[in-house]
Amino acid sequence: MTKKLAIIHTTPVTVESLKALADELLPGVEVMNWVDDSILPQLVTNGGQINEIEERFLQYAQIAEKAGASCILSACSSIGELVARVQPKLHIPIIRIDDAMADLAVNSAEKVGVAATLETTLQPTKRMLISKAEQVGKAVHIETVVAKSAYQKLIAGDKDGHDEELASVLRNLASTTDVVVLAQASMARVISQFAPEEQMHFLTSPRLGMLRVKQVMEQ
Repeated sequence: MTKKLAIIHTTPVTVESLKALADELLPGVEVMNWVDDSILPQLVTNGGQINEIEERFLQYAQIAEKAGASCILSACSSIGELVARVQPKLHIPIIRIDDAMADLAVNSAEKVGVAATLETTLQPTKRMLISKAEQVGKAVHIETVVAKSAYQKLIAGDKDGHDEELASVLRNLASTTDVVVLAQASMARVISQFAPEEQMHFLTSPRLGMLRVKQVMEQ
C-alpha cells in the first residue's frame, strides 16, 4: 500500500518545492497538500495570536489523518507551536518543518542569527531555539532581523526585488554570527543563489524538515 504524506501550507509558495523534495527523499510516497493562505494575513492582523488558528489547524490535521496520511508535515513556522498542541489529538506523527533545523543550529553554533520577512515567524523560531538550547544546557546568543520590505515586495509580485533585499540582509547577519537560521521555508530559494562556500553559513528548514519526515516514516 502506498504511504501518504500530508503537508499543511499557509502559502502556495511552498507547495512545489516541498513536493520536489518529497519526490527526491521519499520515492514512492504520495504527497497530499492542504493550503490555507488566509492564515498569515490573519496572524499579521492579530499580532501572531495562533490560538485563533488552532481549531482550524487541528481540523486540517484530522482530515489528513482520515485521508490516509501516515505522517503530517506542518510547512509554516509562524504556526509551528500549534504542532505540539494538536499532536495528542492525532494518531499519526505531525512534524514541525523547522524542528530539525533548530536542533542543528543549537548543536553547531554559539552565536545564531535568525532572519525572517515576517515578525509572526521570527518570534516562534526564536522561542524554539531558546527552548532547545535550554534542553541541552547550552548558552546560545541569538541575533534577529526582520526584512519587512522584502516581504512587501514579494506580496506585490516583485520576486527579484524580494530576493535582492533579502540576500543583502542575510549577508549582513552572517557577518556577525556563526550560523544564520532562515525562519521561513519560502526564504530557502534565495540561499540557493549564493556560492556553495557562502551557503554553508545558512540553515534552511525544507530539506532538514523532509529528512526528519523520512526518518519518522521509516521507523
